[in-house]
Order: sequence, then structure tokens, then C-alpha cells
Amino acid sequence: MIKTAFASSIGRVRKSNQDFVQIFENQAGVTMAVVCDGMGGHQGGDVASTMAVSHLGHNFLTTDLHDKKMARMWLDVQLRSENETILKAADRFPDLNGMGTTIVLAIFFDQDVLIAHLGDSRAYSYSEGKFVQVTEDHSLVNELVKMGQITKEQAKNHPQKNIITQALGVSSTIDPEYNELDMKDGDIFLLCTDGLTNSLSDPLIQQILATKGLSLKDRCNKLINEANRLGGGDNITVCLVQNEEDGASDQ
Repeated sequence: MIKTAFASSIGRVRKSNQDFVQIFENQAGVTMAVVCDGMGGHQGGDVASTMAVSHLGHNFLTTDLHDKKMARMWLDVQLRSENETILKAADRFPDLNGMGTTIVLAIFFDQDVLIAHLGDSRAYSYSEGKFVQVTEDHSLVNELVKMGQITKEQAKNHPQKNIITQALGVSSTIDPEYNELDMKDGDIFLLCTDGLTNSLSDPLIQQILATKGLSLKDRCNKLINEANRLGGGDNITVCLVQNEEDGASDQ
């Protein structure tokens, strides 16, 4: 049985929340969670993130996708179509020019998870006490880290930290990254925007996820409250999905 919860905060600095998150269930009873972090002046980022989540979610609701292979083929078409839709909207409306959005999503099957992303919104897994970052940021600083030009510690405060190398609505071509994971009873999956990961260290996130006696919603709220307490420099969005045995509890 899949349990879900999500929460979003404007943070303590931004004037608007350009993140968007939603959870959908298709005709086969399969769950998809989507988190987006919009980019662009005025309300452009807000529009792009809302478009991406709403369009993908609406189309997913009508499907009966029930395995990873089908879902990956479907996602490839959907993400490329949405990229084109956002680009056309930005061209058509001057106040939306330059808008785009990161995206991270996960589709949950009986014993498998398919994760797709573009940008620096992330997916993590918490399984059997181990907290692992599943996705790899599509960002300039991550490329510099991989080339050995800067360290992971230097990347956290790098002046070009916000330069994204892949997103929806930024280029006519995209190359979504996919990850496939096994899903065991009790596993928790976290999807989040960089407003969370810029504020909280991995050990602190793990500590909150591991806290006994908290529901998934409580854990979402605690993650956001901690990120705000430590500065809240950006919009903060978290989505938690847990695989449970029938009758089990995440308490």
C-alpha cells in the first residue's frame, strides 16, 4: 500500500512560491508524484511549474500504465511534449518569456519505482536505515564537481550555483535522466526542490525521516519548518511516499 504526503512553503525571502507539487493515481491504481521548481521573472516560473505538473498529471490519470517499460516510453513522449508547450507559451506571451521549470517525478509500481528528472530538484530513498540521493543534479556546479574543478563543499556556496543545465522550457532539446529502483516494505522516497537541500544537510534530513512517532505529513512539515528555521532562502517543497504492508503504520 502506498502512502503519500506533501507540503510547500514560500520560505522567508521570496515574494511568491514558484514550486508546485501534486500526486496522481491512474486507471490501474498506479501512483505518480511530481515536484517542479519554476524559473523566470514575474509569474513565469509559477506558470511553468503549474503547467508541467498539471499537464503531466492530467494525462497520467487517463492511462492504465502498470509497468516501468510502458511508463518510461510514455514519460519520454510527455516530457518532450511539455517542453515544447512551455517554449511556445513563453514565445506567445511576453511576460512569460524565459520561463522554465525543473522537474522530478516518481511512478510507483508494486515492487519498483521509476524516477525521472531534469534540473536540480532531487529524489532520495530511505531504505533499511540508509539515506541515498538517487538523482544527480543537472547544474553547472555539479559538472564542475564531476570534472574535479571544485569540491562538493565548494559547490554549496558557489556563485554560479543556480545555473541549471537541463530543465523544461529552456531549450528545444531535453535529455531526461531515468532511475529505476526496487521498492521494499517500509521504504520512503523523498522528492524535493533545492529550497530544502540548500538549507538542510543529508544527515539532518535522514534524522527527520527516521523519527519514530511522526506521520508522513508530520515529517513533511518538520522538514519545511527546519529549512525555514535555518534561513528559508528559497521556496521549499517536499513530497514523501512510503511503501507499506497492509495494516502497517509509519508511526
